[in-house]
Amino acid sequence: MEDSRRAHTAIVGWACTTLCLVSYVSAFSHGASLSACTDMMPRHLRAQLHSPNNYVTVHINMSFYSPGDKVPVTVRSTRDFMGFLLQARKVSNDEITGMFIFIPPGSKLLTCFEDGDTVTHSDKSLKRNLSFVWKAPDQPIGDIKFFISVVQSYFVYWAKIESAVVAHRGQN
Repeated sequence: MEDSRRAHTAIVGWACTTLCLVSYVSAFSHGASLSACTDMMPRHLRAQLHSPNNYVTVHINMSFYSPGDKVPVTVRSTRDFMGFLLQARKVSNDEITGMFIFIPPGSKLLTCFEDGDTVTHSDKSLKRNLSFVWKAPDQPIGDIKFFISVVQSYFVYWAKIESAVVAHRGQN
């Protein structure tokens, strides 16, 4: 009787642990969590930061923008990746700013501080080249950079890969 009770307890414990781990890991297959908003770090079990990043680049085809402008953003990679988190940030204080108004299939908007200020993956399909459009706020915010964190697998990622500066038109 005692042996069967121990076996039952062990099986129940194993099942609960397995279900918890599977739900934790599979949750990220549908996008980054809000806990990644500030530092842009994935929260995967055993995920390891890799550097340097020689695979992923963020391209902006304009050097200047004005309030209200729409800015095309392209992410290119020489390797497939599963997940990402993309934001525009003010150079002056690293604050997330603006909103994305066009996102590719396999992605979704995330609200870190304001509606649509962040984009993440919505599935774990393999990705390489992605195009977005970001809209600047209607009031001046200064120079900006785009940052992306990319998850190649549940165990390999690169954090806060940055674009060139996009300067606010009219600033000295």
